[in-house]
Amino acid sequence: METRNIMIVGVGGQGSLLASKTLGYLLLDQGYDVKVSEVHGMSQRGGSVETYVRYGDRVYSPIIDEGEADIIVSFELMEAARWISRLKKGGQIVTNTQQIDPMPVVLGVEKYPENLVSKMRETGAKVDALDCLKLAGEAGNIKAVNVVLLGRLSHYFDFPEEAWEAALKANVPEKLLDINIRAFELGFNAAGED
Repeated sequence: METRNIMIVGVGGQGSLLASKTLGYLLLDQGYDVKVSEVHGMSQRGGSVETYVRYGDRVYSPIIDEGEADIIVSFELMEAARWISRLKKGGQIVTNTQQIDPMPVVLGVEKYPENLVSKMRETGAKVDALDCLKLAGEAGNIKAVNVVLLGRLSHYFDFPEEAWEAALKANVPEKLLDINIRAFELGFNAAGED
């Protein structure tokens, strides 16, 4: 199998590392060679976080270069737009519609860009946008945005729901498992803005 590339992007503290760890576990469990690389930046101060997940028969490097990502999973709308150059032509973006103001916007120096979903689609990207924060709240914890996104992402794989649930069980603390399984199901069943 040709190597496939998934880039997970967000802002520090949103749970992108748990999402990449869970996805990596799932892919290993399905028999793929998997490489995961995390770039934290100023993540603990709300800065950009990016994670690369590459899988296939044999993967030699964890890095995804310009135009190589098959899928970008984004926890925040502007992060999806920021990394779109890494997406393959006609690639898929799965994004939370949440907007987190970066420091220049907070300081009033810049404005948060408008119509980002439309602008990303104008580049030829396929964009699946979903209010994951709302769905995480419905699941019982707004911190479950990451698992709502995994539920939505699962549409782009041919793995059974039980495999995703096993990956969650292996990576999520038991006391939070029920909330996370609900979050996954809400993400899976939600009507996105395809």
